[in-house]
Amino acid sequence: MQASKQLRGSGMSSRFLYQPMQEVEAYCKPQSRTLDRQIYSSGSTQGTPFTIPNSHEQYCTLESSSANGSYAAYNSPSTVSFSPNGSPLSQQESQSYSLEPRHSPDNASGSPLSGSCITDDAHDFSHKLRELETVMFGPDSDIIDSIENALESGTNIESLEMDSWRQIMDVISRGDLRQVLIACAKAVSDNDLLMAQCLMDKLRQMVSVSGEPIQRLGAYMLEGLVARLASSGSSICKGLRCKEPASAEMLSYMHILYEVCAYFKFGYMSANGAIAEAMKDENRVHIIDFQIGQGSQWISLIQAFAARPGGPPHIRITGIDDSTSAYARGGGLSIVGKRLSKLAESFKVPFEFHAAAMSGCEVQIENLGVRRGEALAVNFAFVLHHMPDESVSTQNHRDRVLRLVKSMSPKVVTLVEQESNTNTAAFFPRFIETLNYYTAMFESIDVTLPRDHKERINVEQHCLARDVVNIIACEGTERVERHELLGKWRSRFTMAGFTPYPLSTLVNATIKTLLENYSDRYRLQERDGALYLGWMNRDLVASCAWK
Repeated sequence: MQASKQLRGSGMSSRFLYQPMQEVEAYCKPQSRTLDRQIYSSGSTQGTPFTIPNSHEQYCTLESSSANGSYAAYNSPSTVSFSPNGSPLSQQESQSYSLEPRHSPDNASGSPLSGSCITDDAHDFSHKLRELETVMFGPDSDIIDSIENALESGTNIESLEMDSWRQIMDVISRGDLRQVLIACAKAVSDNDLLMAQCLMDKLRQMVSVSGEPIQRLGAYMLEGLVARLASSGSSICKGLRCKEPASAEMLSYMHILYEVCAYFKFGYMSANGAIAEAMKDENRVHIIDFQIGQGSQWISLIQAFAARPGGPPHIRITGIDDSTSAYARGGGLSIVGKRLSKLAESFKVPFEFHAAAMSGCEVQIENLGVRRGEALAVNFAFVLHHMPDESVSTQNHRDRVLRLVKSMSPKVVTLVEQESNTNTAAFFPRFIETLNYYTAMFESIDVTLPRDHKERINVEQHCLARDVVNIIACEGTERVERHELLGKWRSRFTMAGFTPYPLSTLVNATIKTLLENYSDRYRLQERDGALYLGWMNRDLVASCAWK
């Protein structure tokens, strides 16, 4: 999806602004891979070779090129550089591909594979596919055994596949990037290596990190498909490695994103409004933030409490840290504590800050410093989807943390999450869901951030693209982006013993005013006690409160 989280606003009704999400952690663990081979790109009938050099360095993906104004799309195994207008600069560059070396007994000389997607000879078809499979997965793989069996029985492979090829060629001829992406994902899902490689070659000519929304998203989704195909089993996407920008740059990119994306502001405003409403008569308030980031969500709330009739309450905030936030802000939680303490002092609000420097999955009740006599609020904003559930770990931190919070008898608990279903879905439906969700997000960015904005590529690359790649390329514990629909979150909260808490109508009106400053294609709906913010006909973020 993971800021500067700078907040603006005045007055009780407009101060519940936003805090950017902290979900820009690197999407995979680093692992160097080497390969010394020359392979031909199947996207060219002339078999133009690209070289895969020996390398013991970590591979970098989704990374902006040097300051000469060009950008690299990093669509492994072949990379095409784009100028800011999206046109290819070169398609003759040497390429790097993160695969372990494999040597086929049928290709001991290391001769290049055929450059043609389709061969007229059925036996040659099987032979070339075996070579491609050997390069990708090793000599012991049995993916094409069924093809060889069909050959022995006299089945005409080309006639069996011809309808499928015709359909694909029709989609390509229409230039329908969305359908080509879907076809490529289906080929990857079906282990149809030849089809997948051909479609990837075509996609490299269609995507652009500086083009239309679908072209920009397509570049990163293609990256995810290549990463998934380049590894197998538990090693999926370990070969990927993104360079982190400097902390000040990351902070800047996240700040830009959350200034231009209304749904993040919407989420934090709705959460702050529910907390302010629940605590309006309390004298001592304790807020536990399970992902405090820069702490800026609470600036507007402190200001609102300072203006409360009868005087402000005593506020104590417990901030739980994560490594991405610590990196972006350039230090530990003491930075957040000092910043908020200084602000509270300037508004004459009694204030304490308690640091819990750990992942939310590690939190135990003794880490939270709960005291008698304090009204407790717990904030889960864009964080619970990072906690593994029962499908990933027997520890099931997602439900464990909810039960722990319920045991503390909070007065209000706020939940803000992306309205997307990527947690337990199989690869292909997960790909479709990701394509639909992020298409809406990239389209909304186009409305508020000009396509020629000098930092837009960096913003999308470092704050959104790695989430996309993680969802597509990774499985098991390596897949940390695991979103669920609000219906599933509602079931989890109910099972933990929570009941719904009504949202503030005053805050709802404020959010509607906020959206008028963005685009009339945003829509706000209240359904079943929750607020949904969407782009056109697609829900993007859901917000609700519990007690």
